[in-house]
Amino acid sequence: MAEIDKYLGLITALHRDKPKFSGMVGAVAQCFVDAQAAFALMVPEYDLDLAIGAQLDTVGLWVGISRHIQTPLEGVYFSLDVLGLGFDEGVWKGPFDPDSGVSTLDDDTYRLLIRAKIGANHWDGTLESSAAILRLIFGDETHIFIQDNGDMTIDIGLSGRRPPPIFVALLTGGYIPIKPEGVRVKYYVIPNQDGPLFGFDVTNEYLSGFDSGIWGALIS
Repeated sequence: MAEIDKYLGLITALHRDKPKFSGMVGAVAQCFVDAQAAFALMVPEYDLDLAIGAQLDTVGLWVGISRHIQTPLEGVYFSLDVLGLGFDEGVWKGPFDPDSGVSTLDDDTYRLLIRAKIGANHWDGTLESSAAILRLIFGDETHIFIQDNGDMTIDIGLSGRRPPPIFVALLTGGYIPIKPEGVRVKYYVIPNQDGPLFGFDVTNEYLSGFDSGIWGALIS
């Protein structure tokens, strides 16, 4: 980092013994030293690994994703067989009541979303690499698989550890664009608990049969 002595050391011998001249050079050069110091601080301030708050918002703006997302409203409206949402507990949903609200992601979650968006911005269009991008969000304990239906639609399924609702909203809300242009996501298959999804003739971390496989909710 630049220091004022660097500039004072450039004064020629003819003027080096003139204190007023040296003082004038120091005063003029100080603004440039301060500017270089401020510029040097900007590098870590806007580093994706280190940025927080408004700086992270700016990184997201460059990448093309906001920390404010639409998420389904859960635990509010009346529902049978859900603790705390039964009769005299849950709110009756009216015809004009919203299904979703705006959630603001915390820095750690937003940083994951930015990384996934960066991956999507450089995506090569293959299903294998799209699953890798999604793993940036969901981690290794949630297994992601994508099925090409052969009719310009794909299905995206999750198994293993059930992700939090905010992560499901990121996936189903289209905040991570990992499908080719013109291809539609027909279904998202989301498990209602931890474990593999139900399927015949397959037993692995993705699918399993009776007594171990889980029925997933279809979101279209």
